[in-house]
Amino acid sequence: MTTALVFLDLAGSIALLIWGVHMVQSGMERGYGPRLRRMLGAALGNRFTAALSGLGITALLQSSTATALMVASFTAGGLVDLTPALAVMLGANVGTTLIVQIFAFDISVVAPAFVLVGVLMYRRSASSRTREVGRVAIGLGLMLLALGHLLAIVRPYETMPNLRVVLGMLTNLWLLDVVVAALLTWAAHSSVAVVLVVMSFAANGAIPPETAFALILGANLGTAINPVFEGVPGRDPAAKRLPIGNLLNRVIGCLVALPFLAPIAHALTALEPDPARAAADFHTLFNLASAVVFFPLLPLYARLLKRVLAPRHREADLKQPLYLDPAARATPPLALAAATREALRMADALEAMLRSAREAFDRGDYSLIAETRRMDDVIDALNRAIKEYLAGLKPDELTADDDVRAMRILTFITNIEHAGDVLDGNVMMLAAKALNRGLMLSPPGREEIKAMLEKLTANVRSAAAVFVSEDLRAARRLVEEKVAFRDAEATATEAHFARLRAGRLDTAQTSTLHLDLIRDLKRINGHLVEAAAYPVLRAHGDLLPSRLKHGQ
Repeated sequence: MTTALVFLDLAGSIALLIWGVHMVQSGMERGYGPRLRRMLGAALGNRFTAALSGLGITALLQSSTATALMVASFTAGGLVDLTPALAVMLGANVGTTLIVQIFAFDISVVAPAFVLVGVLMYRRSASSRTREVGRVAIGLGLMLLALGHLLAIVRPYETMPNLRVVLGMLTNLWLLDVVVAALLTWAAHSSVAVVLVVMSFAANGAIPPETAFALILGANLGTAINPVFEGVPGRDPAAKRLPIGNLLNRVIGCLVALPFLAPIAHALTALEPDPARAAADFHTLFNLASAVVFFPLLPLYARLLKRVLAPRHREADLKQPLYLDPAARATPPLALAAATREALRMADALEAMLRSAREAFDRGDYSLIAETRRMDDVIDALNRAIKEYLAGLKPDELTADDDVRAMRILTFITNIEHAGDVLDGNVMMLAAKALNRGLMLSPPGREEIKAMLEKLTANVRSAAAVFVSEDLRAARRLVEEKVAFRDAEATATEAHFARLRAGRLDTAQTSTLHLDLIRDLKRINGHLVEAAAYPVLRAHGDLLPSRLKHGQ
C-alpha cells in the first residue's frame, strides 16, 4: 500500500472514530438531556455533590463541553455560585476518562453486535428514547471498529518510513506534543477520540510512553479550549468565568506535569506493562490529581475569577443576546440550554426594573422612572430573539421532552415580557402621573408599595429558580405568594371605599393611586407565578383545571 493510501486510511479511521463519539454524545443528549439537566440542577447545592454529578453526567454524555453548557444555564443570572460550577467541571474532566478506561481493554469483538443491536433499535422502535439508545449503541460499535482498524494500520508502521518520520518528530519534543494534541482536540471537539488514537499508537510501540503522555496532556488542554471560543463574540466577560476557569485549571495541570513525564512514565509502565492501558491510566490519574489539588481551592479561585472577569454594564449590550449560539441548534438540548440562559437574562432585566421602580417611589425621581421604562425595551428585545431562536429548531429533531422544555421556555419569557409591560405601561405611568399632579402617597402607603416591589424582586429570583430546577416544593411556595398580594388588594379596596363613605375626598385621589398600584403589582406577581410555578404544578397534576366549585 502506498504512503498516500496509508495516510488516507489512517485519516478515515480517525474520522470514523470521531463520528462514533459524536453519535454517542448526540444520542445521550437527545434521549436523556432534559433529565440529566434536572439531575445536574438538583446537585448544584454544594461543590461535593456538584463534582459527583459532573463526573456521572459527563461519563454518560462523553462531552465535557456539553456539561459546561448545561451548568452555564444555571450559573447565568447568579442562580448558582461559580464555586459549585467549577466543581462540576472538575468532575466532568474525570468523567471523560471512564470510557477510555473501558476501551483500553480488547473488546473489539463486540463491535458488530453493538452496531446490529443499535440499528435494530433505531429502525424498529417507535419510542424516540429507544431510538436514541440505538444511536448510542451504533456509535459505540463504530468507535470499536475504528479502533480495531487503527491498530491494524499502525501495527506494521516499522515498514512505513514516512509514518516513522512523522511519529519520530513527536518523540522527546513534549511541548510540541502538547500543542499538536491540543490543536487536534480543539478541531475534533473530542478529547476521547484523540486519547483513543494516542492509545492505538502507543499499543504497537509507534510512540514511547512519554510521548503518549504528553499528547494526552494536550488532549486534556484542547477539550477546555472549545467552550472559551464558542458562542457570540464580545460577550460579557462574566459569562466567560466558567470556561476560562476550567481552561486555566488545565493549563496549570499541564505545566506542572510536563517536566515529570519521564519518572511518571517509568513508574506507570512498571506497574502496567501494556502501553495502551498505561496511557489510559495516566489520563485518569492526571484528571483525578487535578481534581484533588484544585477542589479545596475552588472558593478562593472563584473569587479571583469574579474579580478579574468583572461584568460589563452597558445598556447597548443588554439588548443583544449573549448565549443564542446558532451552531447549538444542531443539538436541541444544547440549544434549549442556551435559550434558558438567555431567558434568565430577561428575569435579570425585570429584577433590575423592580429595583429601579422601588428607588423611583422612594425618591420621586423622573430619571429613575425613565430608566425603569427603558429596561422594558431590553426585555422586549430578548423576548423576540429567544422566540426566533426556538422557531429555528427543526421539529423532527425534538424529542417529547425537548418539546415540553421549549414550551416552558416560551411560557416563561412570555410572562416575563408581560410583567415588564405592566411595570412599564402601568406602574411607572402611574408614578409619572402622580409626580406631574403633585400627588403624594401617605408614608404608610409609600412604604407598602416599596415593600411589595421588594417582595416582587425576591419572587423574580424564586421564579427563575423554579424555571431552572423545576422543583415542586419551590413552585408551591411561589404560588402561595399570590395570597399575600390578594390580601393586600382586598385591604386596600376596603380602605379606599371607607374613605369615600366618610367623605374624605381630599385623600380620594391618592387612595385611588394606591389601589391601582397594588392591583398592577398583583398582576405582575401573577405573571411570575404563571411563568414558572404553574407549568411545574401542571406537570405533577397538582393544578386544578378550574377554581369553580362544582355541583354538590
